Amino acid sequence: MASKAVISLTTGLEDLEKVTVAFLVAVGAAETGKETLMFLTQEAVRLALPGDAKGEGCAGCPPLESLVERYRIAGGRYFVCPICVDARKIDASVLIEGAELNGTVPMWNWIGDDGATTFSY
Repeated sequence: MASKAVISLTTGLEDLEKVTVAFLVAVGAAETGKETLMFLTQEAVRLALPGDAKGEGCAGCPPLESLVERYRIAGGRYFVCPICVDARKIDASVLIEGAELNGTVPMWNWIGDDGATTFSY
């Protein structure tokens, strides 16, 4: 079984329940010891901005802020699509801890030859 996990997320706060599920999967991977990467594209790139990842996706869902914090504590990383950031005129210098501008080639290099378990939301 792969020791790495990649969660690809295209959705931002316009579908908070989907974002919550993606973070639950990422937190589960990171907290169980898998090297975990969230690849944020499209509107999901805004989740890598300070204070933007907030809210509750459903009744009984954990707050997104707590999931982001658990992911950070567990060592989770983010690759944020530079094309998507530029298209939205986002200042990449203010990304949250653990987030960096990286596209598909760096993601494949991070995965490496041993592969990764992947999820896409």
